[in-house]
Amino acid sequence: MNKTVAYKSVKNVLSFSEKVGQLFMPAAFVNDTEQEIQNLENLIQNHGIGAICFFHSRASAATNYEGEKTVIYNADSFETLQNLILRYQSVSKYPLLIAIDAEWGLAMRIENTPQYPYAITLGAIQGHDNLIFEVGRNIARDCKAAGIHWNLAPCIDINNNPNNPVIGYRSFGEDKIKVTQKALAYIKGTQSEGVLTSIKHFPGHGDTATDSHLGLPLIDKTKEELIANELYPFQKLIESGVDAVMAGHLSVPSLANGKTISSSISKEIIKGVLREEMGFDGLVISDALNMHAVSKNYPIKGELEWLAFNAGNDVLCFAENVPEGIANILNKASEEQIEESFQRLWKLKEKALQAQISNSNLRPEADSQLNRKLAINSLTLLRGTKADITTFRATDFSTLTIKRSALEQASKEILDALQETKIVLKKEKNILVLLTPPQVKPANNFGLLQEEIDFINELIQTKNVVLYLFGNPYVLNLFKSDEALAIVIAYQTFAEFQDVATDHFLGKIEAKGMLPVTIN
Repeated sequence: MNKTVAYKSVKNVLSFSEKVGQLFMPAAFVNDTEQEIQNLENLIQNHGIGAICFFHSRASAATNYEGEKTVIYNADSFETLQNLILRYQSVSKYPLLIAIDAEWGLAMRIENTPQYPYAITLGAIQGHDNLIFEVGRNIARDCKAAGIHWNLAPCIDINNNPNNPVIGYRSFGEDKIKVTQKALAYIKGTQSEGVLTSIKHFPGHGDTATDSHLGLPLIDKTKEELIANELYPFQKLIESGVDAVMAGHLSVPSLANGKTISSSISKEIIKGVLREEMGFDGLVISDALNMHAVSKNYPIKGELEWLAFNAGNDVLCFAENVPEGIANILNKASEEQIEESFQRLWKLKEKALQAQISNSNLRPEADSQLNRKLAINSLTLLRGTKADITTFRATDFSTLTIKRSALEQASKEILDALQETKIVLKKEKNILVLLTPPQVKPANNFGLLQEEIDFINELIQTKNVVLYLFGNPYVLNLFKSDEALAIVIAYQTFAEFQDVATDHFLGKIEAKGMLPVTIN
């Protein structure tokens, strides 16, 4: 693909309409109909679109995940993604900036691609920032193999709310210093391959109990509290040099002169706090504008796009009303406003397109080796001691494995099997529990049945229980964890993490990790 033309060469060539078109980043779907693909091609050609952001499918888009749409599985999604990128690039007058959310790898959006641990798992690693650097670097290499320039990551939200429905496992933890250090290592690893990043979700989505895909979260903290904690990672990383900041959909009245408006469309927060007070002069990208936190409040086509641009966003992600948005901005914005945002976007393009992006294969062997290192260094002994597990291992213990998919709902077969297990374990004294919650998100008790929760709690209170958890550590808030003989958190379900957990139980390795969040 040809490199983009330098800003100084195009600033007087593109019309203002073309410049505004460059600021729009509509969604592209890997698994889409031919008609929808052609619609996006027409949008790119007719409106000079500057960037697109890839998602798996319309059914899996975050605003739909609570619906009943069937998410298709496509074993060839990676090749489909590669081909679509080439196809969309071929119809664009200037090279498109291709983005994706790949916080834990392309697997966040694309099946059959390398997956790395969630941020909360990386948060458990003590030191060894070089491993997190490797994660950022490997993900960047995978992005380049697909033809992607921009990973919209990492999350630098400080997760200090155990009921957070959408961040939680996507955060490095609750300590602002460690969140900052680990995010910086991830960013530097990504930058080492020439791939762009974006820190998110400004001004901090960690202390919320509302999912902004579905509603507008309210953060009722003083400005002083936010500066001391939530804004700390943003400030430090801005000072270290970041490509972009993503503005989240959050109501933060103390930063918006008392207004309850979403931060993503607040001049006070983006132009005032982020640019003037915190000194960020780089590119600001909005969080997806289709998210219900904002989209349901602005039914007039093009209105939300204008509000987001006027508030200070340079790139409008997942804009759904592109022609109307362009017209609105052209009608209402000053030439200076448009030129400033266009310059930021184009200079980021110049930087991104210097990387060697080409269709190539992925490298699963290197990913497996890295994941084993990450598993060894994140494994956390939360309760009990090595001696407790050694003594337990010498007993005549029984094993209870709870593992099923989120799609397996409460059924007579599952409940009958649970009842049979109760009978089998009734006379046993020592129980090894291997727990894999069906969901990583906390909704509906992480997908666990209440009967399963009650049974595990009964075991913990009446037996000697050693519990190995392969999932979100916040699930432990459902259990009487302080009464277990020992609890070990492996965080992920990958084979490498299961193998490391087995080695730990057999006494072959030590648990080196530390829980990055507080369990009640």
